[in-house]
Amino acid sequence: QVQLVESGGGLVQAGGSLRLSCAASGRTFSTAAMGWFRQPPGKEREFVAAISRGGSVKKYADFVKGRFAISRDNAKSTVSLEMNSLKPDDTAVYYCAADDNRVSSDPKYWGQGTQVTVSS
Repeated sequence: QVQLVESGGGLVQAGGSLRLSCAASGRTFSTAAMGWFRQPPGKEREFVAAISRGGSVKKYADFVKGRFAISRDNAKSTVSLEMNSLKPDDTAVYYCAADDNRVSSDPKYWGQGTQVTVSS
């Protein structure tokens, strides 16, 4: 089992930045691939970014490339999402997720989510 707790969400103006963090427990963190997903209001949940177990491979959704950066600290069992140049369309509940070998479209473990609201 893996427990995931997100933090860092909030209200920010368009063009601003936020950093989301996710603390993991219950399993050796370095054995899990980690990712971020989001669910905009009235829409389905979508993939945002993923990072491999060692941190060397990163993937991003096209709509965040160049603006968001995912990172992990295996010593602290945390994964972060640095979000820059935020747009109102980035408003969503952001979820941290963990999976075994790589982050699938439906990861095995989920956090409870953190709200990000970008005002225009």
